[in-house]
Amino acid sequence: MLKDIFSKKKKKYASVPAEKVMQDVPEGIMTKCPDCKKIMLTKELDKNLRVCINCGHHFQMNAKQRIKSILDDQSFEEFNQDMISENPLQFPGYMEKLESDRKKTALNEAVVTGKGTIEGLPAVVAVMDSTFRMGSMGSVVGEKITLAIEKAREEKIPFIIFTASGGARMQEGLLSLMQMAKTSSALKLFSEESGLMISVMTHPTTGGVSASFASLGDYNLAEPGALIGFAGRRIIEQTIREELPEDFQTAEFLLKHGQLDSVVHRADMKKTLRLILDIHQKGGDHEWLEN
Repeated sequence: MLKDIFSKKKKKYASVPAEKVMQDVPEGIMTKCPDCKKIMLTKELDKNLRVCINCGHHFQMNAKQRIKSILDDQSFEEFNQDMISENPLQFPGYMEKLESDRKKTALNEAVVTGKGTIEGLPAVVAVMDSTFRMGSMGSVVGEKITLAIEKAREEKIPFIIFTASGGARMQEGLLSLMQMAKTSSALKLFSEESGLMISVMTHPTTGGVSASFASLGDYNLAEPGALIGFAGRRIIEQTIREELPEDFQTAEFLLKHGQLDSVVHRADMKKTLRLILDIHQKGGDHEWLEN
């Protein structure tokens, strides 16, 4: 009898594929990391500033999440919230796509601008949102950013922008490309009056955005692993007829080659911005830097 008990075969438990787990869970409850493939509760991911708990992969943030993670509670005052795009070129289906994105994101455009404080220090901020037309730069995006820069210039406070964009918005043609010159000119005037501009490039920052205001900061920062560049890898390789490095156009590659001042983990971003703002405060004692 004892022999029978100990000779019983142990039950084997089959592992369930991650894809099967995701299929059985209601949408939005769980999130799978694209890098390490670990599945985690979306609620826990959000608590961790949308950074993978296992491997540190930085998920994209929308504008509202970004503002909440950086600015002091109840300090944000939004500018030009009601500005919306029109269809100057009568591009087919453009208005319908804009309306769809407005409903999906609860935003009127691909950038949110306003004024707030970071641990008590004021700044005008512009936060691009890749969930709205892939953060593409149209006339309204360029106008809102320009007005935000002018507001910072008027109030003599720093300007901080978080970029996330696929580039210029093709449905607006040349008008979208003109935003590169307009925003850059506004930054030039701001700089001539000793205005401080901090650019934080997030994934992805490409095309006309990377070639204009995103790269014009007094401090150019980026999040780990962010894709930053003008043209796509395939186009560049076909043009120069050479194979590019594996890490080409990543934040780490750009830092190594001098285009960025620092690659900052999202958990350290608020502290880093606070440090920069404090350094540029007139008469600041900087005692907190020793902590």
